[in-house]
Amino acid sequence: MRNRKEALVRSILLENYESYYRLAFSYVHQEADAMDIVQEGACKAMARAHSLREEKFAGTWIYRIMINTAKDYLKKYERERNTLQEDMAAAEEKEADLELREAIDRLPIQEKTLIILRFYEDKPLSEIAEILQENLSTVKSRLYRTLEKLRRELI
Repeated sequence: MRNRKEALVRSILLENYESYYRLAFSYVHQEADAMDIVQEGACKAMARAHSLREEKFAGTWIYRIMINTAKDYLKKYERERNTLQEDMAAAEEKEADLELREAIDRLPIQEKTLIILRFYEDKPLSEIAEILQENLSTVKSRLYRTLEKLRRELI
């Protein structure tokens, strides 16, 4: 019985290869990817031939396998693409962070301290004025000038 099911599945796969290819191509629009999907689907069908319940439904059973294989391929491709995009965004962000950090390191110590307290330590301006023992207006104007300096340097 098992060999008969395998022979049936193999026969249907060979007879309908072009149909499976067109189906896969309609999902991925790439020749090589479509061929990969059909090959993987055929392997799955052959490996699971013994689980085929009714031989008269073998054709639709194989189509379902091909469709599910194409869907899985698209999900995998989407995950890989998202991961690649996230990695690229993280690398760009890291590069931008590095540029910013280097620009901050080049600031005079008073300006650097002001930026660190405000943006890295998240201190309110009033507290920064107390820490630096300066007038609040002075702190605000120095912060504005320092931010403008950083902006010009990073553009």
